[in-house]
Amino acid sequence: MDFNLPENTVAIRDMVREFSQKKIEPIAAKIDKDDDFPMEVFREMGKLGMLGLTISQEYGGAGLDYLTEGVALEEISYFSGSLGLSYGAHNNLVADNLFRNANKEQREKYLPGLVSGEKIGSLCLTESGAGSDALGGMRTKYEKEGEKYTINGSKTFITNAPLASVFLVYAKNGKSYTAFILERDDGVETPKKIKKMGMRGSPTGEIVFRNVQVGGNRILKGEGQARNIIYNGLNAERAVLAFGPIGIARRALDEAINYSNQREQFGRKIGEFELIQEKLAYMFTRLEAARLLAYKAASLVGETISDPSYAAASIMMASETATQIAKEALQIFGGYGYTEDYPLERYLRDAILYEIGAGTTEIRKIVIAKALLKR
Repeated sequence: MDFNLPENTVAIRDMVREFSQKKIEPIAAKIDKDDDFPMEVFREMGKLGMLGLTISQEYGGAGLDYLTEGVALEEISYFSGSLGLSYGAHNNLVADNLFRNANKEQREKYLPGLVSGEKIGSLCLTESGAGSDALGGMRTKYEKEGEKYTINGSKTFITNAPLASVFLVYAKNGKSYTAFILERDDGVETPKKIKKMGMRGSPTGEIVFRNVQVGGNRILKGEGQARNIIYNGLNAERAVLAFGPIGIARRALDEAINYSNQREQFGRKIGEFELIQEKLAYMFTRLEAARLLAYKAASLVGETISDPSYAAASIMMASETATQIAKEALQIFGGYGYTEDYPLERYLRDAILYEIGAGTTEIRKIVIAKALLKR
């Protein structure tokens, strides 16, 4: 079995790594401290072709696979977890979603701007009080009046909302769920930016729709198709986003290894103590296992997959691994790790989000178990 990445994936990985080291690493701490999204860096990513990796060349993308997109996300997240999160939400949840489900006219209108970074995309599903029961608890409604559709309601915990110009919005009419492509100029309001303990710099906000009117040309894949769009896209979302926590975990492990080779106690490098060696061994093993599972899940993702267990397992494993490794790395740093003078506390704060967003760990366990029982 060949565990080597394809040549084009390696080339993208190396390009993204070099860019991230030069452009993201110097400002990563500032992004977190100021809770500020680096718009200019994001636009540079678009110019280099880092956005829309899975979008066909016809619309400005690279026409590559989900594994390549995931590897790129890992590299960005290694330097900034928050920028990685916004990158993944923009690339996969919005641009790739539109590419898979939009008609030719919609693709031509929205994809070039999303791929270039001129426009930022935001997926709008979660609502206050709904949480994991995204469809059953949905309150955002739409009504058809002649040739127009009127949307009313609100969303919360929406990544990229404060800065987005393109919104993929889910709403219901009775038992019919429909996905709409909305623009900020349609009257979409983003009244509140949510302050978070981690992933600062990845803007999260609330969205309000007050009698927002659009034509039928803004409906994605047809009226009443939102449920299929959501469930068919979850495998790609989970498989790709799994690489975000892997990037954070890899960085935390690297920091812990370097520190263990430098810090001295009792006249010896702390890396010489067996308890530290045990921590490092487990951290490395968990990280490599999580990455291999993520590689497999990303490779399996296509237009549709009947068995969602690998995608759900990959992000569950990766998110739990990232939290564990970040915590152990902080422990190796001791008191210094608990201070803002070192980035360990940022890695831990950022890692925790992946156990909550894109479906909680608890929901992922249910998805995996149901898939296994169905087999």
